[in-house]
Amino acid sequence: MNKPLLQKGLKKMSLFLLCCFVGPVIVHQAFKNQMHPLYIPVLLLGILFLIIAFYYGFTGIRTLVNALLGERKSKTN
Repeated sequence: MNKPLLQKGLKKMSLFLLCCFVGPVIVHQAFKNQMHPLYIPVLLLGILFLIIAFYYGFTGIRTLVNALLGERKSKTN
């Protein structure tokens, strides 16, 4: 088990959880205020948080798996 890599993976997963809660809240607030002049920028900000959440989710899981199981060894023939 690689402890520094495990800590890095846990940090990524904590950012993933934060973005998972913040993104939908921002998108919901944007849809509630569709007549506001800042509707499009707020909606884009919420979608950006959702994209960041997906990125940190996948990289965090990959980092945790690599920390717990070790790096994947490629086959050479």
